[in-house]
Amino acid sequence: QVQLVESGGGLVQAGGSLRLSCAASGFIFSTYTMGWFRQAPGKEREFVAAIGWSSSYTNFADSVKGRFTISRDNAKKMVYLQMNSLKPEDTSVYYCAANRRPWGPGGMIGNPKGYDYWGQGTQVTVSS
Repeated sequence: QVQLVESGGGLVQAGGSLRLSCAASGFIFSTYTMGWFRQAPGKEREFVAAIGWSSSYTNFADSVKGRFTISRDNAKKMVYLQMNSLKPEDTSVYYCAANRRPWGPGGMIGNPKGYDYWGQGTQVTVSS
């Protein structure tokens, strides 16, 4: 069955870094756009970053541009989110997700509804 398993979350001080990992199985990973979303208590799930199947395309939320990078390893079926210069407002549960649509406007890259599979999430807490 399809599985997305996130890891790497934790508690970090403001200005610090974390690297989230997501291990995928049960689907043809190399053909899917992969995304990271986050959700804080009482808030809607929001887009963080996405990467196309070949790593040629990436997209980031304005709030994380210049601080976060996304990468993937199709051979290992892994996707990563490197988070630098973390801020208290980055505190959230972070989710890995897979999107089967082609990259582009119709791909709903930044919309949670465009994603077919989701992980269980990993907590990131940034202290001030």
